[in-house]
Amino acid sequence: MGLAGVDVAGVTIGGGGLCVIAGPCVIESRDHCLALAAHAAEVCGRLGLGYIFKASFDKANRSRMASSRGPGLDEGLAILAAVKRGLGVPVTSDIHETAQAEPAATVLDLLQIPAFLCRQTDLLLAAGRAGRPVNVKKGQFLSPEEMVGPVEKVRSTGNGNVVLTERGTFFGYHRLVNDMTAIPRMRELAPVVFDATHSCQLPGAAGDRSGGQRQFVPALARAAVAAGADALFLEIHDDPPRALSDAETVWPLDWLEALLTDCLRIAQARDSLAC
Repeated sequence: MGLAGVDVAGVTIGGGGLCVIAGPCVIESRDHCLALAAHAAEVCGRLGLGYIFKASFDKANRSRMASSRGPGLDEGLAILAAVKRGLGVPVTSDIHETAQAEPAATVLDLLQIPAFLCRQTDLLLAAGRAGRPVNVKKGQFLSPEEMVGPVEKVRSTGNGNVVLTERGTFFGYHRLVNDMTAIPRMRELAPVVFDATHSCQLPGAAGDRSGGQRQFVPALARAAVAAGADALFLEIHDDPPRALSDAETVWPLDWLEALLTDCLRIAQARDSLAC
């Protein structure tokens, strides 16, 4: 189908081509965010890929109380504003409560709805009314077709700028699987982002935190692009073992360019075949 793209401060998700949403899972510090964003922006710029920086100001769904949640709304937005202002790239983060939507929209160019909250009507309506594009992550418990509900909720506010993210489906305990047909199926509803790092997560498998299988990120990312994904979502880190969240799945910063080069070539071949 001729899918219209969603503009995120000059980066278009959908309508052909490929763009990238990448950053650390959780905000660790201002300098860390700036360094990772600068590296990713430089790589994407060299490859001709649109880039959006992502980092969470609050990981409200951590496995245990002692897990790092991030700096919170006010400090987190200040850090994301510094990335946006300093590097000139769009920024995104996830919101968990209706009261966060409006203040977050003063800084964020794309509001992200976490997968566990993708059916929360009031949150979706608040995000839509905030006036920014909205990225709804597909719940691990939903079929692709069921995402029509979240899309309709956001669009009911008059905000038509919705994208969906595929991030795997529960397959028993501690296991996610990816059905790549979910990408073209959800593209009937909206442009689709593929979350390559969370798709390799093993939820709760490490006891007090989630485990993961980072080695499968490239295979899933390449398959998703071939299946029609409009954007790749990657959590990245310069020192994965020391990452404060999702240490088992964040993609090493030094490996980012090689992965994106592969995926770009696949996207170019895919789009040429579709012409």
